[in-house]
Amino acid sequence: MLEVKGISRFYGDQAAIEEISFCAEPGQVVGLVGHNGSGKTTTMNIITNCLAPSSGEVSIEGISVQDNPLAARKRIGYLPEIPPVYPDMTVEEQLTFACGLRGLSRREYKAQIAGVCDSLNLSGVRKRLIRNLSKGYCQRVGFAQALIGHPRLLVLDEPTVGLDPQQIIELRELIGRLKQDHTILLSSHILSEIAATCDRIVVLSNGRLAADDTLDGLLLRARAQEGLLLQADGPEAQISAIIRSLDAVADCTMQPSGADGHPTWHIRTHGSADIHRELFSALAAAGCPIRMLRPVQVGLEDVFLQLTQDRRYAQHSSQEVQPQG
Repeated sequence: MLEVKGISRFYGDQAAIEEISFCAEPGQVVGLVGHNGSGKTTTMNIITNCLAPSSGEVSIEGISVQDNPLAARKRIGYLPEIPPVYPDMTVEEQLTFACGLRGLSRREYKAQIAGVCDSLNLSGVRKRLIRNLSKGYCQRVGFAQALIGHPRLLVLDEPTVGLDPQQIIELRELIGRLKQDHTILLSSHILSEIAATCDRIVVLSNGRLAADDTLDGLLLRARAQEGLLLQADGPEAQISAIIRSLDAVADCTMQPSGADGHPTWHIRTHGSADIHRELFSALAAAGCPIRMLRPVQVGLEDVFLQLTQDRRYAQHSSQEVQPQG
């Protein structure tokens, strides 16, 4: 449905993003995450044709955003981080204006506006000036505007900004309903929301693609990289020697005894090799029974820290850095 092929954007000789490729299938919610300046907003601006790429291509339902922008834009609903609304308009006037921009016929206006207001719980404020609404309500007006015309692709940049916890839950439920008829690309700094909402996660770091996988896939890879935790009975030096004797072990550190009175070994392997069976056999043969052996517990925050590292200022400390998202 959405296909991003090798897009790059340069400012002079500095790359904001470079060779970014991923796709989103119909009915998927794809999360776009990365550190500040990683290229998220630049990527979204290129996808929505607000910014031209230096190279690469974006297509929506097979239609090139660069070659056929009008046809592509009809298929996109975009909610930027700062909602593009006019404070001196009422909510209904703003949405009427959006219907006109979408090229809808006037007889479609009423049903479209009623539908999006119902979805976003805006019916009670349709006649109010946007300048008198809270930040959360302004965000909802921007979201409602993005839904006008039933676009096939929704691009949402930080959609939960300004929402209270109840509104965030409602928005999560709304996205769950919308994905039945839409493909959704969602950017957020709130990793728990990405985990709760998205089917796949695209991770950007320093303008490049760092990962593209399901949440379970990312967590599995992170756990493998973080290694194993071991507790066993026996002389500490002997257990350390047995662990290090295994060919697949890259690193082993012993942590002092904790509250349970037992030291813990943190084991990392080469290439995420599975050493469970070999380690069990070696310790059993030495008479060192295992008390505990499990992967290091990691969450999405750990995955994020593993995959992303903002190196812009280390590399360009003496240069002015272009905003990248």
